[in-house]
Amino acid sequence: MSFAKWIGASIGWSFGGPIGAIIGLAIGSMVDSSGNQTKRAKIFNTTQPGDFEISLLILSSLVIKADGKQDKRELDFVRRHFVQMYGKERANQAFKLFKAINKQSNISLRQVCIQIQQMMDHSARLQLIHFLFGIAKSDNHVSQKEVDLIEQISKYLRINQNDFQSIKAMFYKTKYNAYKILEIQPESSPLEIKKAYRKMVKKFHPDKIQHLGKEHQNGAEEKFRKVQEAYEQLQKEIGF
Repeated sequence: MSFAKWIGASIGWSFGGPIGAIIGLAIGSMVDSSGNQTKRAKIFNTTQPGDFEISLLILSSLVIKADGKQDKRELDFVRRHFVQMYGKERANQAFKLFKAINKQSNISLRQVCIQIQQMMDHSARLQLIHFLFGIAKSDNHVSQKEVDLIEQISKYLRINQNDFQSIKAMFYKTKYNAYKILEIQPESSPLEIKKAYRKMVKKFHPDKIQHLGKEHQNGAEEKFRKVQEAYEQLQKEIGF
C-alpha cells in the first residue's frame, strides 16, 4: 500500500482542524512511489479507524517526550503494537508518519484533545488512554511527568476521574487495585461489587469499539480481561 493511498483513504475528520495541520506539517511534500501527491481524505462525521490511528500517533509522541527523553523501548512498543494491530506494511506507513510527527515541538495538546473529544466517542477515547499507559509502562518505569500528562490528556478528553483511575490501575499493582478497576470503594458490599462489575463489563466491552475495526479489539479485550480478573479476585478474597 502506498503512503498516499494509506493516508488518503483511512482518515476522516482528523484531516481537518489542528490535527490536520500537524499531519500537513509532518508529511510536507511527501510523495508516493508513483510521484502522486498525498490525496485529501473524504471527511466523515464518525470516527474512522484512521482517525483513531492518527490521534494515537500524536498523543503517543507527546507521552514519549513527557519525561524529557525518548526511550527506545517506548518507540519499540509503538512499532510493535502497530505491527500487531495493522500488519507490517500498514504499520511501516504509520510509523513513518509517527517519526515525522515526533520531530514537531509546537504541538498544542489542548487543541488536539479538544478536536478528539468533539469527534470521537467515549469508548474510543478510553482506548486511547489505555494505549498511552501501555507506552509509559513499556520501559518498566512510569515517571510522574508521564502520569501527569496522561491525566491531563484524560481531562481534556472529558474522561472522568473514576474511568482514568480504573485504566491506570490496570497497569499498577496495589492493595486496592481491584476496587479501583471496578470504580468502587474497599468497603463495598458483595451486592455493590456485582453491580459495579456489570456496569464495567458494559462500559469496557470490546463491541463498544467494533467500528474502529478488528485491529483494535486486542486492546479492548485486554481492558475487558482486567475487569473480569478484578471481579474474580474480590470474589475469592471476600467469598461470595
